[in-house]
Parts: sequence; C-alpha cells; structure tokens
Amino acid sequence: MRSKISIIILCIVLQLNAFSQERNDIIWDSPGNSSKSSMPLGNGDIGINFWVEDSGNICFYLSKTDSWGENARLLKIGKVKINISPNPFKNTSFTQILNLNDGTIEVKAGKGEEQVNFIVWVDANNPVVQIEAETPEKTVITAKTEIWRTKADTIDDLEASDLNYIPEIYGPTIIQPDYTMYVPGKIVWYHLNPEVTGFRTNLKLQGLNDFGLENPLKDRIFGAVIIGDKFEISDVKTFYSKGGKKRDLSIYVNTQHPSTPEQWLSSVDKIIEGYNKIGKAERFKLHIDWWHKFWERSWINISCNDTVTTPNGIENQGKVLTRGYALQRFVNACAGRGKYPIKFNGSIFTVDYEGMDGFADFRLWGPGYWWQNSRLPYISMPASGDFEMMVPLFNMYLAQLPLAKYRTNVAFNHAGALFPECTYFWGSVFSITWGPLYIDDKEERLQKSRWHKYEWVCGLELASMMYDYYLYTNDEKFAKDNFLPFTEQVILFFEQHYKTDNNGYLKFEPSQALETWWICTNSTPEVAGLHYIVEKVKSMPQYLLSDNLKELIAKVDKILPPVPVMEVDNKKMLAPAEKFADYNNAEAPELYPVFPFKLYGIGKPDIDLATNAYYNRNPKGSFGWRQDDIFAALLGLASEAKAGVLERASKWDKEFRFPAFWGPNYDGTPDQSHGGVLLKSLQVMLLQCDDKEIRLLPAWPKDWDVDFKLRAPYNTIIEVSYQQNKIVRLKVTPEDRAKDIILPDFMKMY
Repeated sequence: MRSKISIIILCIVLQLNAFSQERNDIIWDSPGNSSKSSMPLGNGDIGINFWVEDSGNICFYLSKTDSWGENARLLKIGKVKINISPNPFKNTSFTQILNLNDGTIEVKAGKGEEQVNFIVWVDANNPVVQIEAETPEKTVITAKTEIWRTKADTIDDLEASDLNYIPEIYGPTIIQPDYTMYVPGKIVWYHLNPEVTGFRTNLKLQGLNDFGLENPLKDRIFGAVIIGDKFEISDVKTFYSKGGKKRDLSIYVNTQHPSTPEQWLSSVDKIIEGYNKIGKAERFKLHIDWWHKFWERSWINISCNDTVTTPNGIENQGKVLTRGYALQRFVNACAGRGKYPIKFNGSIFTVDYEGMDGFADFRLWGPGYWWQNSRLPYISMPASGDFEMMVPLFNMYLAQLPLAKYRTNVAFNHAGALFPECTYFWGSVFSITWGPLYIDDKEERLQKSRWHKYEWVCGLELASMMYDYYLYTNDEKFAKDNFLPFTEQVILFFEQHYKTDNNGYLKFEPSQALETWWICTNSTPEVAGLHYIVEKVKSMPQYLLSDNLKELIAKVDKILPPVPVMEVDNKKMLAPAEKFADYNNAEAPELYPVFPFKLYGIGKPDIDLATNAYYNRNPKGSFGWRQDDIFAALLGLASEAKAGVLERASKWDKEFRFPAFWGPNYDGTPDQSHGGVLLKSLQVMLLQCDDKEIRLLPAWPKDWDVDFKLRAPYNTIIEVSYQQNKIVRLKVTPEDRAKDIILPDFMKMY
C-alpha cells in the first residue's frame, strides 16, 4: 500500500506532467519513401502530409479545408518536394519526430559537422507552412512545386457523391489545370474554378434553382506562394540555394471566393506583409503557446500491464489507448478550425490512392457530407473542451437552414426544415442520390435512392449537439441566436409532415431506421430524437424561448408516440421501429435512445430495455462508424467497452506508418469516423453527465489506472487520478460542482 507521502508525490508529478504529450510523440528512425509513410501536421485549416525519402527528398502534400474544385471535390493545394544534396538520408543515422506538444515535425540526419536538421510547422495562428533548415555550409537545397493537374482531364473514377456522377445528365467530370505565375522572388501557383454545369443542374433537378443560391464553386481560387530566405528562383516552379548554414522557406496558402488571379495574389501579399511584421521568434512562440493550451485543456493517460496486438506487433494496452486518444485529437485539431467541417473520409490528409485518377485528390465516397459519418469527429469535443472546432460544423448547417426550409416547402408544401442525410456543403442532395428526374416528374418529390430516402435524423442529432455546446459553455447567445431557431424549424418539420393516428400520436410513416430498415412505422431514431430534444428544450430557461417555440414544444410533447419496444426470447428490449422490414445495413437504430439521444442509461429507468437490445444487436464490431463501444460504456458494461476500445485503438491501416491513420474500414484511410468513436468511448467510460449529475468512472475497468482531465456541463472541469482501485486525486472546478459527483459502488476515495 502506498504511503501518504508517495501518493502526494505521485499527485504532484501527475499535475505537472499530465498534459505533456511527449510520451505520445511519434519517432521514426528511417525514411519512408511514399505518402503512405507520411506524418500529418496542420493548423486547423491548412494541413500537410509529410514524409522523407532516402533518395534525399523531403516531400509533403498541401491541403486546405475550403479548396473545393469546380466539381465540388476537395482538392489538394499541391505538392512540394525539397531535395538536399549531398543526400543526407542514405546509410546514416536518421530521426524524424512528430512533436505533439509544440505542433512540429523535426528531421535529423547524419552526425557532427555533416548533420542536417529540419523543423517544420504549420503556424497555428497564420496560413503559413514554415520549413527551417540547418545544414553544412555547402549543402545545395532545391525546392519545387510538383503540379500534377497540368491540363484539363476527364476523371472516370468517380465516387458516390461526385457532383457529375450521372454524366448523361451532368456531363463529364473535367478537372481543370493549375496555373503558375511568374513573380520575382516567389513561386506562385493556383487553381481557378470556371463555372461548370453540374452545380446548376443539381439545383434545377431538385426544384431549388429559384432559391437564388450563388454558385459557391465558380471563381473560387486556391493556391500557394513560396518565399525563400537565401533562395533564388531557378524557374517558375523551382527555388534553389547553394549555401548557408541556416535557410528558411515560407509557404503561404490561401483560398478566396469569388476572386481573380490578381485579387488572389494581392490578398496573399497582404498576408505576407502582416506576417513579416511579427518577428520569427515571436511567431514560433505564439504557435507553441496555442498547442500547449490545446493539450492543457484535456487529456486521458492510461496505465496497465496487459498487451494487445497492433500492426506494430505486441504493445502495451495503456500505451496504445493513450496514444490513440492523443493522436486522433491531434488530427482533429489539425483540420478542425477551417471554414468547413472535417471530412470523415480522410479529413485533409488523403494520400496517393493506387489505380485512381487524381493522385491524393481521390477520396472514397467523394466530396459530400454523410451526416451519420460527419458527426463522429465532433461528438467528443464538448468533453475535451474543443468547442471552437464544433463551430464549422454548426455554421455549415446553419447556413443551409434557409435552403432546408425552402426545400421543405417545394417538396411537401408545408413549413419546417428537412435536413437529408447526404448533402453537399451548400445543402442540396447528392446528384446520384437524387437521380436523373426533375422534381415535377417524380411521384414522390424526394430523392430516388432508398438508402436514406426517409432517413431524417440529421436535424435532430445536430440540435442535440448544439444543446450540448450550450449546456457545456452556458452560452445563452448561441442558444438564442442559433440552437433554438434551428431546433424550432426541425421540430416544426415533423409536426407538419406527419399526421396523428387513432390514439392522437404522430405516425411516422413512411419512415426508415437509418440505412438499416427501409420500411418502418415510427422509426426509433426520429422518435427518440424528438423526445430527447423536446425534453431538453423544456428544461432550459424559458426566457430564451420564443412564444412560437413554447407553443410548438407544448403541442409536440403531447402527440409524440412512445419509443418503440419489442420482445425477443421473452425479453423486452428497444426496437428499431414500431414496425420494421427490409433489412439492408449493419447499424443499430434500436440503440439510438442510448446514444446520441440519452434517454436510457445508468441511473435512468428501464435500463434493461437498452441492455437487452445491446446484447441482441447484430452484427457487432468496434471499427469504422459502428458505435458499439459507446453504447456499452453508456450502459455501464465495462468489460464490453474495454474490449471495444482495445479493438478500435489497435486497428490502424497496416499499409500506413502513422498509427492513427485508421482504416480502411467503411470509409477509406484515414477514417475519421473510427477515431471519433474511439475518443467518445474512452470519455464516457470515464465520465458521464446528465444535466448537473456527474458520474465518475461508470464503465472503467478496475485494473486500469488512469489520469484524466475532461469537461462537464456548466463550465465544469474534472481532473482525476485513479490508481490501484482508488481515486487518489480529484479536482473539480468550480469547487461547488463536487457535490454533484456520483462514484461507482466499488470505488474508494483515498
């Protein structure tokens, strides 16, 4: 048994080092030679896939969250290759480090006077990639942009959400070339979107053309400008430097819409001018400060003695879980502060995809947003305190609200806002999903695809996430200006769309339970979602609600049908719908009343209905977008949750070197849905909150030690150290929230 002194020392060490991520740094001792051997780095909007080749090259792809091409594909900005001569990477000592604490990549090769050192960082506060080199005096460095979009090319390898997926209606998908521009002292290249027919055709078919939406693709320009300290221009694509111990490259990345090449370049020049007013040392300090503050606000560090098999071989379970949590949160931070949400199918870190046109531009499932996948990188952010990263997701759908209301009126001739499962970033449905017919020529004024024709849970789930944002931050302005107006229109859609049955309840028919059951009455996700949102809005300060919303909530509250229940083998359990048929996918809609709509769980009535449904689910698995681990944790099933997170954290793509490029799963590599579920699962194993109630370690394995810092509602911060079946440190901020903490029966406080 530890003495009091040893426990105090332990607590001090944990407090000093808990947020340090040095233990999770990725360190490689050899070059990689392809983009599949790349490390990710980013500043929330701009990202790079960085790798070193033993031929003497440093390479990286440049990407950005708003570099939408003319066909709505999220394209790479380009590729940069830096050659070092003589080659320092062949047959010599080599170290490449992803430094998580500072948000940098360091490369060291050689020894003594022949050693070369590179440090790379994507400025956390500016749209700039910095490369700093320290080499022997006579080392020659050549930097060039490698442009692969050199001419207009027709793309034949299309994915499901590509804008021109039906070429006989939309025409071919033609990728336009990138352009270079000669500017003294600079390497400049950019992509300029012409107007193509796909955007307008897509709107016309869906009856949305008269809404007046401006084309968000036309005249969008994205590109980069490279400036080198002690570099000279060799040609329009190439810099070279014949000497100097210290040399720098700065790459300024910019998107502007609408724009002309001259306007775009002028805007980059202003970025450069403003950037240079800040000293280099100060810029780096501010960059590091951002990352230190990011890591300080949340962490999970796990310790145990058992092992698990990963693509790296046999590894310690605690190391794998801690690393997986830290790296996925890092990847979110690298891409989560841009204008548009994180893409579930690769984020901004897609790499070369063999056999497909477009090099790293290709992404499995294409450019669209599937809601069920897109939400998963975001569900953990309230508990980790990463609130600013939720804003791009909210903003995209809030911007779509007027179009959603217009669509509802055009399709159904009633009020409210319908948010379909699958939309482009501006809000219209995928071209292939809608089909080739005009809306006026359809019997049902809806999309053709049956995969999510009546899957209408998106608006309800987004409302629940907005509610969490409000509850955790106490941001009443956000609630009044965004969450509540959005929620009113979503609820109004269901109230207007469905009629009541003989019992006076809304009858959700036709409906479907996610992509799994296609023919349903009273599909559980939508019914549970309405129950949950109505309950939460009723609990809010009533002065925030409009009179119309109060009346709507009171009305809907009385006419909602009960959450469906069924009986299997003499056991009652949650059902996917009141009636359901035509099974097509592998989701678990019957468990949506557990998550995301937290109606059933620990300390709540009738938990057996949910637990029985959990054990009856089929199929099972902890990978990709499956949420089995989250369900288990929220039901207090510690052993099942443990098995799930271990399976998930050890399953990155074995073809890739970075141990958080998950995949390939359902959504290609790197799969952001997979990592998003991992974050949420670990969080709810450690901490579950229901309004003011805080449950500590509700589904945590007794034999796993852990130190964590997470957020709870009402601007609450929880810090815990759990060692040898005891909580040895507990800090609650503000202190008066400690009275709301509930411990498991077996748990002891020192």
